[in-house]
Amino acid sequence: MSDYEVTEIGGLDAWRDHFGGFVSARSRDGRRVVDHELTMQFIGMTANALAPGEEAGYWHTHSRVEELYVFLEGRGQMGLDDDVVDVGPGSVVRVGQDVWRTWRAVPESDGELRWLCIRAGGEALPHIPDDSTRDPERPMPWGPSA
Repeated sequence: MSDYEVTEIGGLDAWRDHFGGFVSARSRDGRRVVDHELTMQFIGMTANALAPGEEAGYWHTHSRVEELYVFLEGRGQMGLDDDVVDVGPGSVVRVGQDVWRTWRAVPESDGELRWLCIRAGGEALPHIPDDSTRDPERPMPWGPSA
């Protein structure tokens, strides 16, 4: 058996219907902890949606985990230590260890602020993956290119 799993988190417009969190007491609308549904070993991911004007309501930091925020829709802001950064579709924000962070959807956003937060920890990744193997002779599963 191959080591992969598939889950469906729905289209971006369905993300606000998710309800979840890392612990039930802090769960909220618009959050889905995908790594609680899949057997993830080294990375984690949440799918998130905030309504215009809604904010996280808290700051947090990690001592061992690095986070990558990938913004897909809406307009928002992130508080990063003493800075405020505007974010929107296509913004990608890496937040290292010991950096305080929070976020909000700005009230004038045209729609919900939607993003993925990808978490990882452990050993630093090499600039070029050193554990990959390529097989240019293996046929593509969908047949020859036209």
